[in-house]
Amino acid sequence: MGLGRSSTHTYLRWRSFYGLRRHIGVVLVLLHVVNMVGGQIRYSIPEEMKKGSVIGNVAQDLGLDLKRLRSGRARIVTGENIQYTELKTDKGILVVNERIDREQLCGDITPCSFSFEVILENPMELHRITVEVLDINDHAPVFPNKERPIRFEISESAVVGVQFPLQSAEDLDAGQNALQHYVLSPNDNFILKQHANPDGSKYVEMVLQKPLDREQHPHLSLKLIAVDGGTPQKSGTVNIDVTILDANDNAPVFSQSVYKESVMENTMKGTNVITVNATDADSGSNGVITYSLSKMKGSAADIFSIDENTGLISVSGQLDYEKDRKYEVRVEAKDQGGLTGTSKVIFEVVDVNDNPPVINIMSFSSPVSEDAHPGTTVAILNIKDADSEKNGQIRCSIDGTVPFKIESSLTNYYNLVSDQHFDRESVSEYNITITARDFGSPPLSSSTKLHLKISDVNDNAPVFDKNSYSAYITENNSPGFSIFAVSARDSDWNQNARVSYLLEDVQVNGSPVSSYVSLNSETGVISAVRSFDYEQIKELQLVVKAQDGGSPPLTSNVTVKILIQDQNDNPPQVLYPVQTGGSMVAEMVPRSADVGYLVTKVVAVDVDSGQNAWLSYKLQKATDRALFEVGLQNGEIRTIRQVTDKDAVKQRLTVIVEDNGQPSRSATVVVNVAVADSFPEVLSEFTDFPHDKEYNDNLTFYLVLALAVVSFLFITCLVVIISVKIYRWRQSRVLYQSNLPVIPYYPPRYSDTLGTGTLQHVYNYEVCRTTDSRKSDCKFGRAGSQNVLIMDPSSTGTMQRIQNEKSILDEPDSPLEVRRIG
Repeated sequence: MGLGRSSTHTYLRWRSFYGLRRHIGVVLVLLHVVNMVGGQIRYSIPEEMKKGSVIGNVAQDLGLDLKRLRSGRARIVTGENIQYTELKTDKGILVVNERIDREQLCGDITPCSFSFEVILENPMELHRITVEVLDINDHAPVFPNKERPIRFEISESAVVGVQFPLQSAEDLDAGQNALQHYVLSPNDNFILKQHANPDGSKYVEMVLQKPLDREQHPHLSLKLIAVDGGTPQKSGTVNIDVTILDANDNAPVFSQSVYKESVMENTMKGTNVITVNATDADSGSNGVITYSLSKMKGSAADIFSIDENTGLISVSGQLDYEKDRKYEVRVEAKDQGGLTGTSKVIFEVVDVNDNPPVINIMSFSSPVSEDAHPGTTVAILNIKDADSEKNGQIRCSIDGTVPFKIESSLTNYYNLVSDQHFDRESVSEYNITITARDFGSPPLSSSTKLHLKISDVNDNAPVFDKNSYSAYITENNSPGFSIFAVSARDSDWNQNARVSYLLEDVQVNGSPVSSYVSLNSETGVISAVRSFDYEQIKELQLVVKAQDGGSPPLTSNVTVKILIQDQNDNPPQVLYPVQTGGSMVAEMVPRSADVGYLVTKVVAVDVDSGQNAWLSYKLQKATDRALFEVGLQNGEIRTIRQVTDKDAVKQRLTVIVEDNGQPSRSATVVVNVAVADSFPEVLSEFTDFPHDKEYNDNLTFYLVLALAVVSFLFITCLVVIISVKIYRWRQSRVLYQSNLPVIPYYPPRYSDTLGTGTLQHVYNYEVCRTTDSRKSDCKFGRAGSQNVLIMDPSSTGTMQRIQNEKSILDEPDSPLEVRRIG
């Protein structure tokens, strides 16, 4: 026994050394290896790493900038309840967030890995990261109920080669760290025989290699040691108690070494599945067989049960294809003598379409700008169906008619993308129902709803109610008077639809339009800045611009025409006869004049327009009303009877000119008429006007005063006066030598309201000035046989001179010239 124990220790030391060397090799392999295939990254890490341990540099491996991770709000999306990893966006590294236990995560599945997705926004990006969890030797092999020894009752008549199945140990580790072999404590009667299941698990049988002798050894105590391949090596031990019985030398034998059966995953509890059968060649109590299910790794013992008498196996738990697709159960048949036979039963679970698709919204962008191009990703969906084959195949669709479509990206991931351009002014939001349906029979489906809003873009310019506007305002308005209001609408929303009004800078009569009107930027009300005068400006044409609040802003223009309406604010102006302050103008009428003789014509104008400029003439006062009349429409003064010798030489007529406005305005003019055949007859009459005498007295006073002032200035400023005289003399010589033309002035023709014409003759007025004379020459043309007399009471000329000038007046169409000597 000592020798056997020593060799066992030597074997274990060798295994530990070999396992340590392999572990060092595995650690070297676990150096950070990153594979990037098709947008996927794969990391390999050992389990049980501390929280915060670095897994890998995601930013570097994906070729992303750290700014991109932060601006895209990079985050990890996983469908699991536990998030094992954490993304540090400030450093771009992936670290351990929760303790990772490979055995808890994957169980027996190798290789063990978990996947998750990294989503970035603006623009959206989706990357898949797979982390492979490598096993470390953190679990020792464990025997179920290791506190209780394995007991065997073996007949001493047991033949050499009889096999005794032993309880299997469980090692949660995988690969090299999993259970590798069993060691039986040294003894003379038994050896171990190891077997492997199709799933890679191992079980052992204790084989009798030497006949038993109850008389020498009625009881044997052995140890079964389960050893893994980790470094350091770990093991588990269970005791074996063997009781030697007398004479039962036949073990039960099953009819099949392996039984196979299919079972639907929706099979109810208590449903019978299969019956196993074993026989024992012994008789009596040694041939009575009882059936049992041996303890196996996994949950098979909780799913199935066996009738110990009949061997009928039934369902005792809940089958779930999505958790376990196959169960392997070891059945034991034991006779009363303690001999045991074993067989294996394999249950294949058949999938049933009992899981509808599950829709998870990984990312959803709302609102979406209306200028988003077709193909813009709106949402990322993760849709899974736990069923298999057709039952797990998914068809995704959108209910109704909306401008979106579903595109498949990664496995189980779908993108909701736009299919056409948006127009928020037509449709501002969408209710999108996404339905996922599998291909099972009958098919199962699930749906989710997304409420997507469309954000506004400034793509509509303001629109005015009219193509152009016309407004009216009466002249003489008060400044600040509201004339008109323009209005524009913008079909955009919020700030983009806020319209403000601007006045285009145009020139009106050489002045900016802002000096005439103002525009309220909020309401569009156009107000007068000044009081308008129809006689100066009759209309304003301005351009109003409507601008929205978008960025950049959009504008539209409209033309506004403001028409000034006339008011009767100007009285008539008399153009002829000219009212002078010094000379008296008289119209001569010969005593031989017949009825209807045209004495003169009062010419007046009104700068107003329309009916405000219609003029009428009336005789207000007259020395003899029975002698003269005034044409109502044309202002012609004519005789209404034959002139007689009894009529006074001096006739004074006061004519009032009225317009047709409301209220009407008027002007008066005094017309002096001399009834005589010659100048000597009227000269004495017109020189006695008190107005002329008063005018001469005033003139004499002013002349005396001026002479005194000039004398005083002459004494004190003689030098200055001489300089000024010399300067003026030089200027006069320059002007005198230049041939300055005489520019005649022709008053405009005026017509009466009847359209017959009121002024039949042209009156010419010529004013001539020379540079070296203070004399004034005035020439007045006369029409037909009309005589015009110009009297200057201040004139010192003699009757001789007047008689000489009479000959000039008698000549037809010759001008009368009165020269004043200043």
